[in-house]
Amino acid sequence: MSPDAASDDLARDAFAVLLPAFASLDCHAVALPLLECGCTSILIGETRAEYLARRMSVERLAAETEAVFSGAIARLREACPDLIVAVDQEPIGIRRLQGLMPFLAEGEDIRELDSATIEHRAAEMARAARRLAVTAFLAPILDVVTGRNAWLSGRTLGASPEDVGRIGAAYIRGARAAGIAAVAKHFPGFNELARDPAMYDVSLETPRETLIADALPFRAAIAAGVSGIMAGPAPVAALDPDNAACTSRAVIDLLKGEFGFEGLVVTDDLDAPATLRGRPVAEVAVTALAAGADLLLVVGGPHLHEVADGILDAVAAGTLPQERLRDAARRVRAFAAGPGAVSRNGRC
Repeated sequence: MSPDAASDDLARDAFAVLLPAFASLDCHAVALPLLECGCTSILIGETRAEYLARRMSVERLAAETEAVFSGAIARLREACPDLIVAVDQEPIGIRRLQGLMPFLAEGEDIRELDSATIEHRAAEMARAARRLAVTAFLAPILDVVTGRNAWLSGRTLGASPEDVGRIGAAYIRGARAAGIAAVAKHFPGFNELARDPAMYDVSLETPRETLIADALPFRAAIAAGVSGIMAGPAPVAALDPDNAACTSRAVIDLLKGEFGFEGLVVTDDLDAPATLRGRPVAEVAVTALAAGADLLLVVGGPHLHEVADGILDAVAAGTLPQERLRDAARRVRAFAAGPGAVSRNGRC
């Protein structure tokens, strides 16, 4: 391989590890150049108002039909046939595909459903998502919330690790059986937070012993074959008081070591104040990769070209090992070609 070809491949790797999030399907002007540069994934997200309301807007529900949604994704796949198309489709809480598929639980307590019913309904949801060309659910939420936590209010599966683990594992098995990759979140679990980490720089102060006990649902998810795990957006003081969980080597080493997870490690939103902690997003992206994260969730926009440049600069400076970047990109592409892939042909 010539030096120029190797350099081009490395540049594509820097884009491949980015997961740009867009609040609208009308994102092609920004998303297509990213895909052409090597990006292999996209999060079709929601607005801040929808995020807070835990439901999609009346305007979105009226405008987004199955044909509109799948048509928008088809345009993106022209640039990247093996495209990871992710959505927040939580069992309860934020359900980006509201109006386009049935809910897993509506008007009933999900904890009252047996595992077989949850698995069956999750598979139905996944089949509907496949018709829309979606390949991954950023779900289920496995945090066991036992205190104040406005960030996860209305989104969690209960206060019992056993209940959350059972429901989460059934959801994962159902989605996986129907060809959708599940990404469980938010490791190691945030039982309480004084403020929303998407708005404030806040840390989790829970003792390590409680963290490990409450993380039982992640063990159940791994046993169920979960494809990816998202680490959380705020520091976990008992493990690493300086870095958010998704940018912390200590947290990611715990996930890969003591928990034995070998799948894709995904960050939460790197743009969150509790993750940035006053640093530029490119610097935080390098920190996350060096810590062992593979796929970096970031707000979509033209600035991501600068983030990719920052990653390449870190490789050139020796602060990010080249092999770590190449390994992360390989793992992202393998995820794209896994159970959630629509196409296995083409090179993005």
